[in-house]
Amino acid sequence: MAVVAATALATPLLLAASPHPGRPASHDPGKEAAKLSRELVRNASARDAYKHLQQFQAIADSTEGHRAAGSLGHDASAAYVYRQLQRAGYKVSYESFRFTYTETLAEKLAVVSPTPRDVTIKAMTYTPSTKEGGLTAQLVAVPVDDTTGCEATDYAAADFTGTIALIKRGGCSFAEKQAAAAAAGAAGAAIYNNTEGALSGTLGEVAAGKIPTGGLTQAEGEKLVADLAAGEVTVSFEIRELQEDRPTRNVIAETPGGSAAKTVMLGAHLDSVTEGPGINDNGSGSAGLLDVALKLAKSKSKPANKVRFAWWSAEENGLIGSEKYVAALTEKQREQIRLYLNFDMIASPNGVQFVFDGDNSDEVGEGPGPEGSAQLERDINEFLDGKGKPHEGTDFTGRSDYGPFIEVGIPSGGTDTGAEGIKTAAQAEVFGGDAGIAYDPCYHAACDDLDNIDMGHFDTNIDVIANAVGTYAHDLRSLTRPVDPDTGTGTPGSAGSGGGLREGHGRVTE
Repeated sequence: MAVVAATALATPLLLAASPHPGRPASHDPGKEAAKLSRELVRNASARDAYKHLQQFQAIADSTEGHRAAGSLGHDASAAYVYRQLQRAGYKVSYESFRFTYTETLAEKLAVVSPTPRDVTIKAMTYTPSTKEGGLTAQLVAVPVDDTTGCEATDYAAADFTGTIALIKRGGCSFAEKQAAAAAAGAAGAAIYNNTEGALSGTLGEVAAGKIPTGGLTQAEGEKLVADLAAGEVTVSFEIRELQEDRPTRNVIAETPGGSAAKTVMLGAHLDSVTEGPGINDNGSGSAGLLDVALKLAKSKSKPANKVRFAWWSAEENGLIGSEKYVAALTEKQREQIRLYLNFDMIASPNGVQFVFDGDNSDEVGEGPGPEGSAQLERDINEFLDGKGKPHEGTDFTGRSDYGPFIEVGIPSGGTDTGAEGIKTAAQAEVFGGDAGIAYDPCYHAACDDLDNIDMGHFDTNIDVIANAVGTYAHDLRSLTRPVDPDTGTGTPGSAGSGGGLREGHGRVTE
């Protein structure tokens, strides 16, 4: 950890807690906001933020190859962020909690007969484990309908005792599917995707797990279904996961000055998965947020509103860090948080510039966010339009740390550049890159390292963060300015709904 320790000795950058004595308070919050926004956008940069990514990579390299919550890699990452912020003059704290640490030990599926072949499978978080070496069993498909494998009646057409149940995604949670399969006597479950891309799923909590469960791609699942249509299929199935109670902590930093009654909050999760160092997911959001926070500390502006930054832990285990934080807020504290912006995977190498659809103007998936979310989307879109940057709406899927804030009615928004979803031809035409390939081909993989960063996307989203911090640190009036019902949250020059897959990020639950 010598690299981390040396970097932590950076020169302190002190934030003033109040305006200079004798200086009259500004009577024009819009002017102060515009000035600070321009300064932060000018000074914050992907180049500087990349230095933090190098530190995260060095930490992963010197520990276990990852920075997962509950590991030495995450502890060192949190300490690095904490020291940078403390030396910059922020009021910094750790928020400690315990959670169930998970690490995949085995994820194997192979057709034994009639024609042997290996099938890629991903163990679902909080899955029970098979014995070491796994088991050999018949594969049996659950009949497909709108709620495949969700009810006991779905398993009435065949004997599932001791089998591996092959279940299509959709209609209910993965936890419900594997529980219903277990009740029918299945020894394991393989759930295949109903859209393109890998299926990185979770059962939600340890107590929900009934039988070993893994996720398959749509193509792999459909191929197995075709094999079963031709006759019996025997498979070798091994899913094993380490589950262990461990401590971890969020890092929370706020300006010492500014009105607490008008708190502006931004966050990014700092933890990776155990499969790799997590430099895009989510070193990118964490580094971008840190760079803007340090540039705010260097500015001469004295924010009228309190600005609070959060680096969440255990997001990859089910948004646990942000859920713990929000659950501990009093009613008054919740009311003081006037907005929350989330930044997760902001430098995907084959990415699309996604902006969270605050008012559900795209009419895809979940509904709108709490009142004020539409304005947050509009403000981000207008900033991107001003920079000539195309963008596309993305649904509030609940797959990242905005979820707990939305649940308690806090206006939310933010950006990402995509995870395992597949880029469409229309998106490739607008944003460049390759159609038919994941936005981040290294999502939740060992190759999510320093080479997995698109510096253009990284810089654009750091500018988004900088503009938001600069604006909302002084001026919240746009949150009450009506959104034009004719143009929605977009303005001319946006990519609009685009027709592509609405992209989430963390492990899905259904």
